[in-house]
Amino acid sequence: MTPNSTVQNSASIVIRDISGPAEMRAVEQLQKDVWGLPDLDVVPLTQLVAATAAGGVLIGAFDGGSLAGFAYGFVGLENGRATLHSHMLAVEHKYRNLNIGYRLKLAQRDLALAHGLNEMTWTFDPLQGLNAHFNFNRLGVVSDRYFLDFYGSDAASFLHRNGTDRLWVTWPLASRRVEERIAGMPSGAFFENAVSIVEVSADGYPLEHELTEATNETVAIEIPGRVDEVEKQSPELASKWRMATRRAFTAAISKGYVVDGFTRGEGGSNKSGSYHLTRGRALRDLE
Repeated sequence: MTPNSTVQNSASIVIRDISGPAEMRAVEQLQKDVWGLPDLDVVPLTQLVAATAAGGVLIGAFDGGSLAGFAYGFVGLENGRATLHSHMLAVEHKYRNLNIGYRLKLAQRDLALAHGLNEMTWTFDPLQGLNAHFNFNRLGVVSDRYFLDFYGSDAASFLHRNGTDRLWVTWPLASRRVEERIAGMPSGAFFENAVSIVEVSADGYPLEHELTEATNETVAIEIPGRVDEVEKQSPELASKWRMATRRAFTAAISKGYVVDGFTRGEGGSNKSGSYHLTRGRALRDLE
């Protein structure tokens, strides 16, 4: 198989625990390959060893003896509850579109439940519509926390060219909501009555609308499709989108809104997408 070849199916991919120095070194290398991280920012073998010995989860997707992807999570304590924080999930480029990320997440879920953990958390960039669709529609996460420049403003990865704002999502592992998403049932998030507080204009710029106490109990925050292309072609426009969505999410969450859904426009990842936020419902009510 040449380095640039594409794997055609996932029949040969096996999900299992990662163990031993050689496999953990492969995890180090995959972080560099997928995210362009310098050595200083790579989670090293020593940390992986310690975290897994203390109850963390490190699982890999293997194509024979080759590491195609991995998921790494460590035990956390949030509001007095033990959780599994899924810190990293990466899939090698030639193995994309084979559902490997989804399989790794489900395997993490199985291991967490087996260890008595009913909740998993992680972060993602809210401008990434594909990740939003995956997290909210396929897995059933919810969110009530937004972090400004979570990894700092000068993070080294090429993925951080537009800052490191993140949504902190919660995955209630044993909830009906999650069971329904895993079973393929639709999210049921309806946008007909939602008031948009950020919209994509005809020329691709963000249109912001004031969020007031009189605003509907459901609101929407729209993001552009293919934000990676926006970042390459117009860093200035990408920055405007970062600032507009930052203001919208932080304002809404501060007023009691919870992010509970995402919908993609016609055309899938090429078109804009919208987050759905509901006010007056605690995070636990959405599980």
